[in-house]
Amino acid sequence: MEIKPFKAFRFNADVVGDVGSCIAPPWDIISPAEQRQLYQKSEYNIVRIIKGRKTASDTNSNNRYTRAADYFNSWIEKGVLKQDSVETIYPYVQEFELAGTQFQRLSFIALAKLEEFGKTVRPHEQTLTEHIADRLNLKRATAARFGVVFMLYEDEQAIADKIIEDTAKASPLVDFTDEQNVRHRLFAISAKGDIDAIVKMMLDKGCIIADGHHRYMTGLAYSRETANPAAKYQMFAFANICHEGLIVLATHRLVDNLENFNFRKLIGDLEENFEIIQYRFQSPRLKTDAKQKMLAQMKAEYDGNKNALGIYGGDNAFYVAALKDKQAVDSVAPEKSNVWKSLDVSVLHKLVLEKLLGIGEEQLASESNIEYVKDTSNAVDESIAKVDRGQKQIAFFMNPVKMRQLKMVTDAGETMPQKSTYFYPKIYTGLTINKL
Repeated sequence: MEIKPFKAFRFNADVVGDVGSCIAPPWDIISPAEQRQLYQKSEYNIVRIIKGRKTASDTNSNNRYTRAADYFNSWIEKGVLKQDSVETIYPYVQEFELAGTQFQRLSFIALAKLEEFGKTVRPHEQTLTEHIADRLNLKRATAARFGVVFMLYEDEQAIADKIIEDTAKASPLVDFTDEQNVRHRLFAISAKGDIDAIVKMMLDKGCIIADGHHRYMTGLAYSRETANPAAKYQMFAFANICHEGLIVLATHRLVDNLENFNFRKLIGDLEENFEIIQYRFQSPRLKTDAKQKMLAQMKAEYDGNKNALGIYGGDNAFYVAALKDKQAVDSVAPEKSNVWKSLDVSVLHKLVLEKLLGIGEEQLASESNIEYVKDTSNAVDESIAKVDRGQKQIAFFMNPVKMRQLKMVTDAGETMPQKSTYFYPKIYTGLTINKL
């Protein structure tokens, strides 16, 4: 893949003070409550650009996209955003804890030439058209790239990782800890020898989009419609698939808006293709025990390379549905490869959501019946609470996709169902900005 350094615009600490207060999560995971908090965090928080507020008085000439452009241009004029003076590749180090274990994920931010999907760039998830239209409107208004596409490449020699580790011994350009207690540090590589080594290493690499499919497709669309040659390059964060700090978590599913839904009937229908393991409870303490048993059984099935789903429907029991025969997916997805059919998320979507609940591709795309829940520390308990309160009808708990499965699916030229993976932690927005 062809990559190159660039002169990023970055928040100027001399003007904004705490640069960390100006950075935000990716636009697509910012909830309305988080949007309000980010607005309050700093008058210069990037949320005003990437996910600005809508108003009832919005018009074609005054809307969140035009306001984003106004913020961007005025921040440059006032020195809030300042462009670096030398061509740079930006090491991005994230430190975090999961289940009591400390991790460090290394990546580097650079520009890369956009290419149609194929051998060099491979998506791994399906995308939603409405998100692409939204991002394209923002790009048209601002002529800049704010969000970073997260890319995976494979290099057993760890050429870039070694350079990043050496660079990270110096003082960072940015150093802040977010609300999830993830530490983010940004550094600068400007030495020609180090830049050349990374550029050369990447030349023969094919890459998988880990996160930011909509941003990539928006970049392609924008590059086709503009005469600006700079639009042919996208801002990426590249991480080595061989690196131990690359963590994939699950994305759970909450289901609602089903007419005439009968949970007991669903459990009975599942028995055609699944072995159902039940964990009943009669008290809050026993409920916690039952939940833990469900999660432990799911992990045991996962470790044994078997397909299994956790299920909760508010009937004083948790369930694990373990697939009896992998060939059951053949009849509902005959056109798919064996590795695609081996994914837990494929089993759920085809054998359960589509076949038993009538939630097909159209409903999944519109998200009319599905809420996707990323597996953060409170995700399972919050999902259970929503079912208990009657806000959702059923919760499906997932095991994470394995890295080898992701690679095999993309190598086969296929994409997983949307929201199949959750690469943790997220690549934050506002550390570097690419003005076209």
